[in-house]
Amino acid sequence: MTFVRSPLALMGASVLLIVVIGVLGPSAMVPGLDGPAWQPPYSLGLRPAGTFVIAMAAVALVLGAVGLGAALRAVRQGRWAQPALGRWLTLAGCVAAGVLALLPPSGSSDHLNYAAYGRIAALGHDPYTTTPAELPQVAGWPEEWKNTPSVYGPVASAIHLLAGLAGGGSVRLTVFALEVANAAAFILTALLIHRLTRGDARAALLWAANPLVIYHLAAGMHVDTFAALAVVAALATGVGTAGRRAGTGALIGLAMAVKINAGLVALGPAWALRRAPVKLAVVAAVATATVAGTYTLAGPYSLDQVARASRSLSHATPWQLFQGALQWLLGPGGYTIWIQLASLAMIAALAALLLRAMPGEVSAAQVAAAVVVAYLFAAPYALPWYDGLAFALVAIIPAAGALDGFLVARLAALSLAYLPARVVDQPPELAEWLLEVVRKQAAPWILLAVTAALAVWAWRARRVAAPVPPPPVSAAPRT
Repeated sequence: MTFVRSPLALMGASVLLIVVIGVLGPSAMVPGLDGPAWQPPYSLGLRPAGTFVIAMAAVALVLGAVGLGAALRAVRQGRWAQPALGRWLTLAGCVAAGVLALLPPSGSSDHLNYAAYGRIAALGHDPYTTTPAELPQVAGWPEEWKNTPSVYGPVASAIHLLAGLAGGGSVRLTVFALEVANAAAFILTALLIHRLTRGDARAALLWAANPLVIYHLAAGMHVDTFAALAVVAALATGVGTAGRRAGTGALIGLAMAVKINAGLVALGPAWALRRAPVKLAVVAAVATATVAGTYTLAGPYSLDQVARASRSLSHATPWQLFQGALQWLLGPGGYTIWIQLASLAMIAALAALLLRAMPGEVSAAQVAAAVVVAYLFAAPYALPWYDGLAFALVAIIPAAGALDGFLVARLAALSLAYLPARVVDQPPELAEWLLEVVRKQAAPWILLAVTAALAVWAWRARRVAAPVPPPPVSAAPRT
């Protein structure tokens, strides 16, 4: 029992540290929220030192990754056979999400952008054309992106609007309304995964009780939680009847209206219906109509920032290592198209390798998981909370060897690269080291190594798992 408890103890300590970071109040990890202290979310307002709270977050991430990796290995090797474990892990994760919804968000300042865009919409302005800096009522809300219109899909913007209406002119109450909605989405996803996998402990470890996912999607409160919910619900709905096919198409469309790259999941149902073109057309038509309808309602400028983001390159991805050489060869901006083309080729190749390495008959969920995982590993622009979608999808497919471990290693490295949450409330020399050394130099090399190892594993896993020819029918039975 000591071995069983140890990984869970590490994971529990990780989640506890994440909770404590929020309880302590505004810091380098927790943006401050204007408004009366009696209004939710709540904290002690102790304002801990930046170095201390960043170190606490780093310890939480390392403990969470190590504990999660050990727990997944124990489940994979069959050393944890308690039938109730999945249920208790799911319950613990849901409780953690509920507690974090009462605390100020941590790990990122994106929620301030969400609140600002929601308030802009509540005031009758278009968040896709109006920046926070243009309106005195919200100019001081976000710490970053003050001069950038919303980059989020129409469904995400609708959630922001509802929170803006609920919060009125209070940034504190607006953020709290967003937290409640986010916690509800996280918990619903956890319960849906629990039901789909019949209480499988591995599935609970990958989503509900995953400290890294809790850190980004429960404490960090990113819109990716809503995309994960819609995607899991779409795959759970299936394509067995006309009604289910329409429901799947609508849910995929809603997921894309949260974040457009969630549309990669559509390749799963497309695979399942590859020999039924009429049925496939129904799913595609409903999904297209949902996407078109939501973006039409959002206005003609709702896709402007999507096009810009597709050409971006984030600091921690391996593509950062090639940017300088390509820029020297091709001039400023000339490297963009070549990186995009190379990433597309890499996504296709890695997805094919992952599918070859997956056990059993290929399913819609496996295709969706393989494509999303490949996209995250190979895309030029990736942030750690994007990985939540991959964990949700991999949770609902059969275990595929070491794939879970590669996902944990990648998210741990990427999470550490994006410490802290803010550019204020920390020593300048620490901020510079974290950005220039950890994020721009160490992280790309680590992620490149993890990606290469994943590709090698997927290639070798297929060869090792090749089916053995059955014995002749006439062979005598073994005694």
